[in-house]
Amino acid sequence: MFSSLIPLLRVNPEWFNKECFGGEQVVQCPKEKQVELVSSALAEGLRVQHCPECQGMWVSAEEYQSWQSHQAVESKTVLPKTLDVPYTPASSDSRGALCPECNCYLARARVSLKTPFYVERCINCGGIWCDRGEWEVLQIMGIHVAIDQLFSSEWQARVKELEAAERERRATIEKLGEDLAYRVFELAELLENHPNGDFGVAYLMRRFDQ
Repeated sequence: MFSSLIPLLRVNPEWFNKECFGGEQVVQCPKEKQVELVSSALAEGLRVQHCPECQGMWVSAEEYQSWQSHQAVESKTVLPKTLDVPYTPASSDSRGALCPECNCYLARARVSLKTPFYVERCINCGGIWCDRGEWEVLQIMGIHVAIDQLFSSEWQARVKELEAAERERRATIEKLGEDLAYRVFELAELLENHPNGDFGVAYLMRRFDQ
């Protein structure tokens, strides 16, 4: 008699979570271990689970990819529109974590600002974790539609080039003042787009060699 009940007791935990809680797996926050994540909508067509304690959020790979497929992406490589975004990372950003779905390691991708932060992604299931405020910053930068790219070495190398250019731009403004610096930037863009722009560059170089 009791042996016939054993198969009924061997319930798949994933099935139990999904069937008993409205078709959605109940998971705990990877940063606040004892806090259960709560289902919510981040954007139209994008359901997430957020932590009421640390305000971080978990986006499953399935949900993100479904939402991502409906977003307009102009090029294969999506680079930041700006690196000048005021943001103070959450205290939980410095803590490593495990995936709340499959318990695998969450890889970290650096997002370069004056104070950088890290977006995390499961190396196994591909789910994404954003600490408090990170999604909003990614939106401003225009890279929230391609978070998976942040984890490639090619993308990180391209962003380092942008960082170097931004540092040079800030240094130019600091040395010349805003008014003259922006005139220099405008002239540089005009010469870059002119078919004979190299003649203009050569002229300026000769002037400064004198």
